[in-house]
Amino acid sequence: MRILIVEDEKKLCELIARALKAERFAVDEATDGNQGWLLAQSYEYDLIILDLMLPGLGGAEILRRIRLANQQVPILILTAQDATEEKVRNFEAGADDYLTKPFAFAELGIRGKALLRRAPACCASAISRSTGCRST
Repeated sequence: MRILIVEDEKKLCELIARALKAERFAVDEATDGNQGWLLAQSYEYDLIILDLMLPGLGGAEILRRIRLANQQVPILILTAQDATEEKVRNFEAGADDYLTKPFAFAELGIRGKALLRRAPACCASAISRSTGCRST
């Protein structure tokens, strides 16, 4: 399974990537919005972890573009923005989950796994292979 992390805090991005790789996920990293958008439109991902406050293209704009392209990839927003209005706006724009910083890695991991379990049918074969399930 392939996960994209779009996070401008380089050390945090590396920590998340290392934790996901230890769980045997393939991980791509982007530290600015333009690079994140380029990767998001170039590859098929099973999950995107997306910061909102990014240099270049903002996370909300990346989310909007992904949904306009009718991509159903699960998107977990990971941000310091904790206002209820911001959460509502991003859920309405198509985010699947929202986690505020600071966060516990265990919570990020379990939220990511939950999103992967509920992934669209296009990702079902990848999920079945990674969990040992057989698709019918």
